[in-house]
Amino acid sequence: MNYSSILCGNAEPLPIYDRIVPCLEDIVSFPLHLEDLYREASTFDDPTLDRLRFALVRVQVYADIHHTEDLERAQKMKYVSQVLERVIFGSLLLERDEGLPQE
Repeated sequence: MNYSSILCGNAEPLPIYDRIVPCLEDIVSFPLHLEDLYREASTFDDPTLDRLRFALVRVQVYADIHHTEDLERAQKMKYVSQVLERVIFGSLLLERDEGLPQE
Protein backbone atom coordinates (compact mmCIF):
# COMPACT_ATOMS: atom_id res chain seq x y z
CA MET A 1 0.00 0.00 0.00
CA ASN A 2 1.36 3.37 -0.97
CA TYR A 3 0.37 5.70 1.85
CA SER A 4 2.21 8.62 0.24
CA SER A 5 0.00 8.50 -2.83
CA ILE A 6 -3.14 8.42 -0.67
CA LEU A 7 -1.95 11.44 1.30
CA CYS A 8 -0.95 13.36 -1.85
CA GLY A 9 -4.03 12.72 -3.92
CA ASN A 10 -3.44 14.69 -7.10
CA ALA A 11 -1.19 17.32 -5.49
CA GLU A 12 2.49 17.57 -4.73
CA PRO A 13 3.48 15.99 -1.40
CA LEU A 14 3.99 18.06 1.70
CA PRO A 15 7.18 17.25 3.66
CA ILE A 16 5.08 16.29 6.70
CA TYR A 17 3.75 13.29 4.76
CA ASP A 18 7.17 11.68 5.10
CA ARG A 19 6.63 11.80 8.86
CA ILE A 20 3.03 10.58 8.76
CA VAL A 21 3.69 7.53 6.55
CA PRO A 22 5.78 5.68 9.18
CA CYS A 23 2.92 6.16 11.67
CA LEU A 24 0.48 4.63 9.20
CA GLU A 25 2.86 1.75 8.55
CA ASP A 26 3.57 1.07 12.23
CA ILE A 27 0.92 2.36 14.61
CA VAL A 28 3.08 1.43 17.62
CA SER A 29 5.42 4.29 16.71
CA PHE A 30 2.59 6.81 16.38
CA PRO A 31 2.49 8.08 19.99
CA LEU A 32 6.19 8.91 19.78
CA HIS A 33 5.62 11.21 16.80
CA LEU A 34 2.32 12.84 17.69
CA GLU A 35 3.69 15.97 19.36
CA ASP A 36 6.30 16.57 16.64
CA LEU A 37 3.63 16.26 13.94
CA TYR A 38 1.41 18.71 15.81
CA ARG A 39 4.24 21.22 16.23
CA GLU A 40 5.21 20.97 12.56
CA ALA A 41 1.61 21.47 11.44
CA SER A 42 1.27 24.50 13.73
CA THR A 43 3.79 26.33 11.54
CA PHE A 44 1.70 25.91 8.36
CA ASP A 45 -0.25 28.69 6.68
CA ASP A 46 -3.97 28.21 6.01
CA PRO A 47 -3.67 26.79 2.47
CA THR A 48 -1.10 24.23 3.63
CA LEU A 49 -3.28 23.30 6.60
CA ASP A 50 -6.19 22.73 4.20
CA ARG A 51 -4.02 20.42 2.11
CA LEU A 52 -2.97 18.50 5.23
CA ARG A 53 -6.54 18.17 6.45
CA PHE A 54 -7.75 16.80 3.14
CA ALA A 55 -4.80 14.40 3.06
CA LEU A 56 -5.96 13.02 6.42
CA VAL A 57 -9.55 12.86 5.16
CA ARG A 58 -8.37 10.95 2.08
CA VAL A 59 -6.77 8.34 4.35
CA GLN A 60 -10.04 7.97 6.26
CA VAL A 61 -12.08 7.61 3.07
CA TYR A 62 -9.58 5.12 1.65
CA ALA A 63 -9.75 3.10 4.89
CA ASP A 64 -13.55 3.06 4.73
CA ILE A 65 -13.60 1.97 1.10
CA HIS A 66 -11.03 -0.80 1.60
CA HIS A 67 -12.00 -1.98 5.08
CA THR A 68 -13.26 -5.35 3.80
CA GLU A 69 -9.82 -6.16 2.37
CA ASP A 70 -7.98 -5.83 5.68
CA LEU A 71 -10.13 -4.63 8.56
CA GLU A 72 -7.30 -4.33 11.09
CA ARG A 73 -5.13 -2.25 8.74
CA ALA A 74 -8.08 -0.04 7.82
CA GLN A 75 -8.88 0.57 11.49
CA LYS A 76 -5.26 1.52 12.21
CA MET A 77 -5.10 3.88 9.23
CA LYS A 78 -8.32 5.54 10.22
CA TYR A 79 -7.26 5.83 13.87
CA VAL A 80 -3.97 7.56 13.01
CA SER A 81 -5.58 9.98 10.58
CA GLN A 82 -8.47 10.81 12.90
CA VAL A 83 -6.24 11.40 15.93
CA LEU A 84 -4.00 13.68 13.88
CA GLU A 85 -6.99 15.57 12.55
CA ARG A 86 -8.47 16.01 16.02
CA VAL A 87 -5.16 17.09 17.58
CA ILE A 88 -4.26 19.51 14.79
CA PHE A 89 -7.71 20.84 13.85
CA GLY A 90 -9.82 20.19 16.96
CA SER A 91 -12.50 18.16 15.18
CA LEU A 92 -13.15 15.78 12.33
CA LEU A 93 -14.35 17.09 9.00
CA LEU A 94 -16.29 13.86 8.38
CA GLU A 95 -17.62 13.54 11.93
CA ARG A 96 -21.31 12.75 12.07
CA ASP A 97 -23.56 15.00 14.07
CA GLU A 98 -25.21 12.66 16.59
CA GLY A 99 -28.25 14.96 16.72
CA LEU A 100 -29.17 14.37 13.09
CA PRO A 101 -31.69 11.67 12.20
CA GLN A 102 -30.24 8.53 10.60
CA GLU A 103 -31.30 7.62 7.07
